[in-house]
Amino acid sequence: QVQLVESGGGLVQAGGSLRLSCVASGRTFNSYVMGWFRRTPEKEREFVAYLTLSGGSSSYADNVRGRFTMSRDNAKNTAWLQMNSLKPEDTAIYYCAAAGRGARDLSSRNAYDYWGQGTQVTVSS
Repeated sequence: QVQLVESGGGLVQAGGSLRLSCVASGRTFNSYVMGWFRRTPEKEREFVAYLTLSGGSSSYADNVRGRFTMSRDNAKNTAWLQMNSLKPEDTAIYYCAAAGRGARDLSSRNAYDYWGQGTQVTVSS
């Protein structure tokens, strides 16, 4: 079992930045691919980014690539999502998630076994 807790959300003006954190407890953090998803009233959990076990490979959604950067520190059991040049359309609840070894289609929420409770990000225009 893995417990995930996100933090760092808040209200920011368009063009600003936020850094989300996801702290994991329970089983070995470096056994899991970490991902970030977001949910709005219009969209179910939408893929944002994922980062592989050692941080050697990452993938981003087209609408955040170049603005968002994901990182992790396995020694600290923590993953981060640095969000720059935020836009009003980035407003959502952001969730971190963990997928076990061998998971496929890591841009799909179905690949992930564990989820945090979410943190609200609001970008004002």
